[in-house]
Amino acid sequence: MLDSKVVVITGGAGLIGKEFARAVTGSGGVAVIADIDKAAAENARKEIMENLSDIKGDVAAVELDITSEASLQNCIEELDRRYGHIDGLVNNAYPRNKNYGNHFFDVKYEDFVENVGLNLGGYFLTSQQFALYFKKQGYGNIVNISSIYGVIAPKFDIYHGTSMTVPVEYAAIKSALIHLTRYMAKYFKGENIRVNAISPGGILDNQPRPFLDAYAKECMTKGMLDKSDLNGTLLFLLSDMSRHITGQNIIVDDGFTL
Repeated sequence: MLDSKVVVITGGAGLIGKEFARAVTGSGGVAVIADIDKAAAENARKEIMENLSDIKGDVAAVELDITSEASLQNCIEELDRRYGHIDGLVNNAYPRNKNYGNHFFDVKYEDFVENVGLNLGGYFLTSQQFALYFKKQGYGNIVNISSIYGVIAPKFDIYHGTSMTVPVEYAAIKSALIHLTRYMAKYFKGENIRVNAISPGGILDNQPRPFLDAYAKECMTKGMLDKSDLNGTLLFLLSDMSRHITGQNIIVDDGFTL
């Protein structure tokens, strides 16, 4: 589906990012693991190359800070020299400060502003810089990773009995990202640059059993998703099969938001 397409995945060394890189590589594309932790990006690249038996494409690792214009420009220039084209960007990085994740009444104004700036601001800056490249190239494709909690209000009851919550910054960032997706799709009219979003449900990552059981009751058949459950939607949006789809948000959540 992605034969020879070069796809940059920010936060590519993380849980979901690494899975996205596997999917892109397995579909014939070049997955660029772009992460602020260069060592982690290189380790992820090696792991994919060693463990993916049906590799059809290639995988690369680059250092990238999505909040730095200089870092973004260096990344774009390096990839352009190496490949001659960049076909897609997956905005998947998740920068945050050490105080991220506090309950609502414990969140300080400074932390709220910083975390929204790091994450949503980083998505904006990354999209802006890649879109400039895409304009010169004549085409491009951006996929933003949002969340079910960018679509609906959190179901706080499922967190009872655990230390977990939905950070207020997360809800603000992810909901804004969906509208930023629509804004950019409309703004790039005539530029041949598509922009879409995926809003996943929860991804299994060693959450406590009471939470998993409560979450599953809100779903249709499965409950929490495996990280690989997003691959089909991602590959579809990155491929030419979706060439006339832009400004859309696709929810993958086993019916949680219904």
